[in-house]
Amino acid sequence: MPTSVAATLAPLTASGPRRVALEDVVQLVAGYAPAERRDSAVALVRQAYAVALDAHAGQTRRSGESFIQHPLHVALLLAGIHLDAEAIAAGLLHDCVEDTTVDLAAIRQAFGADVAELVDGVTKLATVAVENLDEHQAQNLRKVFLAMARDIRVVLIKLADRLHNVRTAWVYEPVKRERYARETLEIYAPLAGRLGIEEWRWQLEDYAFKLAQPERYRDIARWLLAERQARESVISDVTTQLKERLDGAGLDAFIQSRVKHIYSIERKIRRKGVDISEVYDILAIRILVNTLEDCYTALGVVHGAWRHIPTEFDDYISAPKENGYQSIHTAVLGPDGKPIEVQIRTHAMHRTADYGVAAHWLYKDGGAAGPTEVADKLAWVRQILTLHEDEVSAGAFVEAVKTDFFSDTVFAFTPKGEIRDFPVGSTPLDFAYRIHTDVGHRCIGAKVNGRLVSLDHQLQNGDVVEILTSKSSPGPSRSWLSQVRTAHARDKIRQWFKRTERADNVEAGRALLDRELRKAGHGGLARVADHAWDALASRLGYADAESLFAGVGHGATSAQQVVNRLKLAAEVAPEAAPAPLGVETRAAPAVQPLVRVLGAGNLLTRVAACCKPLPGDDIVGFITRGHGVTVHRRDCSNMRHVEEPERLVSVEWGGPPIAATPDLPVRLAVCCGPKPGSPIVGVVVDHTVEVHRARCKELAHRPGEQAHVRWLEESDQVLPVTIRVTAEDREGLAHDITGIIRDEGLNITAATVATKGREATMRVTVHLASVAALASLLSRLATVRGVLQVARDAARRVERKPL
Repeated sequence: MPTSVAATLAPLTASGPRRVALEDVVQLVAGYAPAERRDSAVALVRQAYAVALDAHAGQTRRSGESFIQHPLHVALLLAGIHLDAEAIAAGLLHDCVEDTTVDLAAIRQAFGADVAELVDGVTKLATVAVENLDEHQAQNLRKVFLAMARDIRVVLIKLADRLHNVRTAWVYEPVKRERYARETLEIYAPLAGRLGIEEWRWQLEDYAFKLAQPERYRDIARWLLAERQARESVISDVTTQLKERLDGAGLDAFIQSRVKHIYSIERKIRRKGVDISEVYDILAIRILVNTLEDCYTALGVVHGAWRHIPTEFDDYISAPKENGYQSIHTAVLGPDGKPIEVQIRTHAMHRTADYGVAAHWLYKDGGAAGPTEVADKLAWVRQILTLHEDEVSAGAFVEAVKTDFFSDTVFAFTPKGEIRDFPVGSTPLDFAYRIHTDVGHRCIGAKVNGRLVSLDHQLQNGDVVEILTSKSSPGPSRSWLSQVRTAHARDKIRQWFKRTERADNVEAGRALLDRELRKAGHGGLARVADHAWDALASRLGYADAESLFAGVGHGATSAQQVVNRLKLAAEVAPEAAPAPLGVETRAAPAVQPLVRVLGAGNLLTRVAACCKPLPGDDIVGFITRGHGVTVHRRDCSNMRHVEEPERLVSVEWGGPPIAATPDLPVRLAVCCGPKPGSPIVGVVVDHTVEVHRARCKELAHRPGEQAHVRWLEESDQVLPVTIRVTAEDREGLAHDITGIIRDEGLNITAATVATKGREATMRVTVHLASVAALASLLSRLATVRGVLQVARDAARRVERKPL
């Protein structure tokens, strides 16, 4: 690890690419390979270099250097984490199949199946098979992830390849540089961190940050250099005092110091919303000792020397991270009153921190675990295979991997003290499905820290989670699909529904589509012609309309996606459907008002556009001239200074939740008092639709025209509301916010984004059924990375004109 500001910046400020010779790699391998395998290991590396040198003869990189320098750099990085000779040989040969005439068969014959499979794992797919470049890149990443699940060395070679490439990516055009940097920050750097190779992680982050925002990178680098002398003086004083105290406690300790890396400084500036001068934990000290007991003795020495910060403490020794990382992290106020981070670990723990998963099978005596066994021990790597079980696009697969494994995380514990990490926003259901699929299916409740919580409760760092199960549980609820955060849990729930009775899935799918169509203003399932469903089913790869309904029912295809495709079909092929969406023309049902004016009859009501009240809001009515009653939230700014208070009327949410055809006022029959959900029939009496229970005896005495009536569902009673999201400006922010809204099955009718400095404000208008639905959506949006505030947008103040 770097020990000074200069060391932190050195790899990133070099004047030109360093040339690597084969002997640099050979010298490293010879230094760590066991004596009985040293000669064969070196011979294999030399043989692979000879083949690569011949295959790439005459080729140059865009930077102008000889192409062979790239595989040599990759091999040097792999040797730097002490990988075996087979992996280093594959690193030297990794571009041969893609960029030269050498094929896998030749590599297998010359080097064996082990090396050939490693090379195949990192070889890109042929571009001719895919028209969309983003999807093609996603397919390449999926191939690497799946190969990683079989042999972890594949991804280590890919990471080394990316690390050298990002160092030289300045030669690309701006658009490719930006995409390359974003992909590195979103996928490769978090992946290196997941595998415990911190040296690679911070270099990937800093190089990518420098590539994407060179001016911002230089600003932080200049500040670090300007502060270098004062900060290193503080570290020197602390190190000297600490060494004396550790010696006094009888500890054989080695002390290192480091400076926080540039991208981590930038990330903290964004997250905290502070100036760089207010980032106080830029300095860190690491103490290496011999035994586990020494770690806790050293912790006592540190806390005895300086005042520790209680909120800044993590014990990863008693609860190791999933990649095997162990260390104690604490923070103290240094001599100048500014925080200093202190890490305490044994030398063995430090090797794991340096080499990550590679430390599990370094050349050593006693037999180390092989790379396949290492992959088996990493639960999150195994889970990548489960994401592949569903037939989803490569893009969706990569997004799921990013969400489940590379997003901001929270750490939670089982009752036995085993640690699990999840994306921020995960719930007890995610926890249950992480333990085992059957535990998830049989989940009936959860306790967090000994207290019963709802299944959509969001987990926090340090929570102890106990899942309550029952063998008599009927299985997952469809509502769970919107309550889980991880793709792993969502896929398991979908698979469960797919295995249930087809008839149930068909019925559930029809209900979901009916609700989505009504929400989109298209009148429900019955208004779409049969031929439109059959045609769409064929386009989406289903045998018939019933199979499409079943697919929606078990979650393979979303109802919103189907309705959107129906709209698209209507636009591009109007001759196939004379009415929008292939709709059979019939009179649209009359939807009764959701608001009742107290003490008045059938007055026309409409909700105010300024404050957009929702069912559950405290409301008041304002009588307009010629436009009925406008309904406002009682706290609406436009209601605070009403010039004619006599025009205010009391209103309440209500009115019969019924849709009727023909378009006439609706009233509930007094004789039978139908309740929501009961079977009903309508009869036209005196220009009003009178609604009775289906078996009401009075119907025999009510001759008249029959009316079509139905109870409204919650999704029919939706109103617009605008939500304001304030967040740190970053790539993908709008995508993440709109993704949650789509997950909730909501339509966005308007959206705007404004930025100021490093802060973005997004206003989104959606249609919701109630204040409770709004609260649920606000809660989910608050979990998006970088979000600072989520709120219902304030009402617009308008000047009133005479009405």
